[in-house]
Amino acid sequence: MRENTTNSSLLTKLRFLKNKRVSLVKQVFVVIMLVPFAAFCQKAIVPGSKDINTKYIKPGKSLYTVYYVKDTSWTKQGSLTYDFTLENNQLKLSNVYTPKDNSRTTSHISVADAQTLKPISYNGDRKETKLNLSFDEIISGNFYSKKTKKDKKLKLNGSEPYFDFNWTDHLIGTLPLDVGYKARFPQFYYNDESKVYVEYYTIKEVKSFSYYSPRTGKHDSWLVTVLEEASGGIYNYIINKKDHRLWRREMSMGKNMWEVTVDEELDYQPIKNKFDKELAVQQISKGNSVVIGTAYARADSGKRLGGLVNMAKKQYAPRGTEITLFPSSEYYEEWVEVNKKIRKQNKMPEVPLNRDFGYSVKKTKVYDDEGHFEFADLMPGTYVVMASFDFSNSYNYSYVSGYTNYYNYYGYAGSTTNYGSARQYYTDKARIEKRVTIDKDGEKKEVNLKEM
Repeated sequence: MRENTTNSSLLTKLRFLKNKRVSLVKQVFVVIMLVPFAAFCQKAIVPGSKDINTKYIKPGKSLYTVYYVKDTSWTKQGSLTYDFTLENNQLKLSNVYTPKDNSRTTSHISVADAQTLKPISYNGDRKETKLNLSFDEIISGNFYSKKTKKDKKLKLNGSEPYFDFNWTDHLIGTLPLDVGYKARFPQFYYNDESKVYVEYYTIKEVKSFSYYSPRTGKHDSWLVTVLEEASGGIYNYIINKKDHRLWRREMSMGKNMWEVTVDEELDYQPIKNKFDKELAVQQISKGNSVVIGTAYARADSGKRLGGLVNMAKKQYAPRGTEITLFPSSEYYEEWVEVNKKIRKQNKMPEVPLNRDFGYSVKKTKVYDDEGHFEFADLMPGTYVVMASFDFSNSYNYSYVSGYTNYYNYYGYAGSTTNYGSARQYYTDKARIEKRVTIDKDGEKKEVNLKEM
């Protein structure tokens, strides 16, 4: 009996285990059905993955402008600065956002392993909160609310692999992007109102894209589309194919609104000479010299639209015409030459003047009907004087007015063409630039701004 009882007991246990295994299989199947099937088809990217190549993260500072974009309307929101430093095999990323009204900035400082991008620490200072974290198996730190003045100690489970959210935009640039590349990665983000700290993102699509920069022209790039799995939000990244530079990031905000972040290319410095704002301001305001002049054009502006060019008398710039003067400099002369080469090659946009160049510009207006103008308070040096104005021009032209036919005893003997002449009038524009040099303080120089 004992044996039968034992056998019966053993059989019962086997049946129990079998039923438990079937139940477990059913549970696993249910979990699989709940998780998006695509997630199981993606390559998993975690800190230390072979796909990560941190050579694409270069120490230095970059500047981005942030816009809200809806349809064709772009509204500037502020600026975003990334600053990378490398020390002791650690990469530090400083991320600072400044709103367009220059009110209080938001900053994030993240430190990660320079090879694996495994997070080490994070410090964030926002409008209403401060957050400090040290990443390990147990994530420790504190969360401070500026509103309630309360400081909350944190101890969070950090056993699951993840990247600090501050690195996400740059993590994508370290990957071996190519057409058809897909991957999935976890991101850590602390929210005091949630207990879910690690969320997953999927690289849904990578395809070729031609990005146009208003400074440096066209660039062969990748367009990377990323899905935020929890919210369904879409991100688009435009990344240079050659050096994996992030040109632009687009984040969906709903209702056809996007947040678009655009690289301002701080490293693009084709003009080697520096513009000296302080010196330029002094040159146009701290001296005792004067430049006086006359602005005019002749009707024979060099345009031969047909027939004979009319040799008319000078036509003065109208009263109120604006005349511009600014100091010439090594910076300005180089700027002129660089843009000449760019126009000749016709491959990229021209280089804009330094944003502070306007401080060196002095303006006056023609004060009578004979094109006279004057500038005062100038220091010795070479100046560029410029004017632009409309004037009337004309040209003579000939036209066929008819034919004269000749006949003799035998009939038609030939013909001659008869020509008439007329004058055509049109409005022309004079664009004049001239340099004038003041040799000593207190000198008066006269200049004729004429287009011949």
